[in-house]
Amino acid sequence: MSSKHSAQCTFIAKAALRTTCIAGFVLAASIHLTAQITERPRPAEWSRLVEGGRFMDRFLPMPPGHSSKDVWGAEGVVPRYVDNGIENDSVSFWGGNILRGDDGKYHLFVCGWPESSPKGHHEWPNSTVFYAVGDRLSGPFTVKDIVGRGHNPEFFRLQDGRYVLYVMDGRYVSDRIDGGWTYSHFEFDPRGRRIIEGLSNLTFARREDGSFLMVCRGGGIWISETGLSPYRQLTDRRVYPPVEGNFEDPVVWRDHIQYHLIVNDWLGRIAYYLRSKDGVHWVVDPGEAYLPGISRHEDGYVEDWFKYERIKVYQDEYGRAIQANFAVIDVLKNDDRANDSHSSKNITIPLNPGLLLTVLDTEPVTPATRTIRVKIAAEKNFNPHTDVDVASLRFGASTEVNFGRGARAVRSEKSGDGLTVTFDAAGSGITADEFAPKLIGRTPGGKLLYGYARLPYVDYLEPYLSALAPLFTLRTDGFDLSVEVRNFGQVASRETSLKLTAEKDGKTIEVGTGTVHALEPYEKTHIWLSCGTLFGKGQEYVFTLTILSEGKTVSTFNFKATPFGAS
Repeated sequence: MSSKHSAQCTFIAKAALRTTCIAGFVLAASIHLTAQITERPRPAEWSRLVEGGRFMDRFLPMPPGHSSKDVWGAEGVVPRYVDNGIENDSVSFWGGNILRGDDGKYHLFVCGWPESSPKGHHEWPNSTVFYAVGDRLSGPFTVKDIVGRGHNPEFFRLQDGRYVLYVMDGRYVSDRIDGGWTYSHFEFDPRGRRIIEGLSNLTFARREDGSFLMVCRGGGIWISETGLSPYRQLTDRRVYPPVEGNFEDPVVWRDHIQYHLIVNDWLGRIAYYLRSKDGVHWVVDPGEAYLPGISRHEDGYVEDWFKYERIKVYQDEYGRAIQANFAVIDVLKNDDRANDSHSSKNITIPLNPGLLLTVLDTEPVTPATRTIRVKIAAEKNFNPHTDVDVASLRFGASTEVNFGRGARAVRSEKSGDGLTVTFDAAGSGITADEFAPKLIGRTPGGKLLYGYARLPYVDYLEPYLSALAPLFTLRTDGFDLSVEVRNFGQVASRETSLKLTAEKDGKTIEVGTGTVHALEPYEKTHIWLSCGTLFGKGQEYVFTLTILSEGKTVSTFNFKATPFGAS
């Protein structure tokens, strides 16, 4: 080991030893002490997915680096690229994401703890956040500074240029990427909704207007107008797949087409992939988002890490994910002990970003539509005139294309540097609810091509009105109710209607209706309702608040309340 490397190890280890326990997460650590693995059954339809149907198909071979056998690790991860991501003999690294700085370098904030800790991997509640810099996106990254205590960091940039570094139970804010961090806490307003599995492992995506969408570990959706202003919860249930799973490690991002979300079932060692037009309503795509075995070299060799967790993505100028970062460990967490040959690190794996696609037809796709024209744009190192096997292309709804179906290409023509492909619309599967049809195909050499497109007639920025539970005021002849409604969308709303119902004696009864006037983004108002003596004294009822626009449901909120006697 060189003197320079040795000095860096000492610097990191001493800093890690100075940290203190993160309040509230010792219990979580004890739960992980008993965690093993389990095998989750896959839906039968997943066996019919074609290549490109799974998010996992987008992982590319790791870029060549310095391969070494003289390293810690189980047999499956030796040899490996030691200059990929960040690793160090003295520290177990975990979590972290990368942004490109104004200096053109790549900046990584990653957490870790001394490998010599008596608790082994379960020292993670005492994590330190390290600031590291690299010249290449894939690494290696060199630690430059210590930020402070914290676990599972994710950092992002506000519209005003400041940086925010989230850690479990807190946040750091700085005007500079390389220091000057001030520690504080986010404010959370659940708005009368159940906080799903607590506020940890948060992940953030900046919306078009500079506001921020946040997903918490349990799958609740929250919005902050600035990224530092209070985060307010919109959903009253998780948005994850309706399957058995021990979900954590969500990562959310937005590109020029749509929002993306990946969440990991840590016990089943399987991750799921979801997409959304607005970040609130999500569809689940079939197939695994990632599994152990995705870190492969060009020659087919696989760095066989036991677990891949804490996924984060690096995005290009279009917002497309072009690299994934993972925290990886070579053995069961319980088997990683002090001063042994096992540990963890942060690795990077490139991703196929997908094609830049434009749907040229402006009329909605209906059963009567005969053809769909899609333009494939040229990019650096990609010429659609020569790099597309047109006959292999399928286009349409993901529910069709992911299984080898969809609209078939019938002709193509050059359009400047791009290529316009005309598809027979029959079998596209595109319905009125479609917001991002998909293309799957091959290059002449057999490599995967895929991409998503927006539909010109779909409104991608819509108002989103959400209500609080009403305040009940008892009158002699019934109740007055006050309902707060806020627009969390990025555009102004039109006049909408609100309806409150309750379950009583096994039936759904209407409590009251009202009109919500047009609201600017983030504006709120109060709607007043009144009803007769519908409720019994001391009885709890299940209510549903529904906001409708032109007969379509915008949002619903289910809650329980005991109205009688409320003030």
